[in-house]
Amino acid sequence: MQLILASQSPSRRAVLRAAGVEPVVRPANIDETALLASLTTASPADKVRALAKAKAQAVGSEPGSITVGCDSMLLIDGQLQGKPHTQEAAVERWRAQRGRQATLLTGHWLLWEGGSYGETTSTEIFFAPATDADIYAYAETGEPLECAGAFTLEALGGWFVERIEGDPSSVIGISLPLLRRVLNEHVGINISDLWQR
Repeated sequence: MQLILASQSPSRRAVLRAAGVEPVVRPANIDETALLASLTTASPADKVRALAKAKAQAVGSEPGSITVGCDSMLLIDGQLQGKPHTQEAAVERWRAQRGRQATLLTGHWLLWEGGSYGETTSTEIFFAPATDADIYAYAETGEPLECAGAFTLEALGGWFVERIEGDPSSVIGISLPLLRRVLNEHVGINISDLWQR
């Protein structure tokens, strides 16, 4: 049994590798903007899960494998925020979220021979009151530009997260507890079946 990761995220791959699973990486190419625009009445959790589902379906499943699609977005002031992409947008985001609490939503969708299942995790993020100098310096590193919510937990962004309430691996991009539970309850395998030995 092999796990196919429908994502190019190095963070998701690193989480899986550190946990004993070497995924086959097959990045999905979907139009996230168009999909989100079509989901105007969906809840934030449903929107993030729909993105994960689209990624998994774009890659597809094959015998002897489980495909996992994931997508993360930050919910703050009732608005979902994805990747800022530019330094200017990252600075603007950080000025708005410093010293505040927000919710990081990570959608997961699993496909396997004969089945599929999706779920969204929710983790509370408590941001530090970062200074303007730190915000500009962080944006200039480029690290937050391709990260949901304009931050990482496991690298430089960790300096600016006071604490979290929830699953740390989900904040990095893929929930190990959720993955273990879904594989056991829905696919019928143990997570240890995927470990590299």
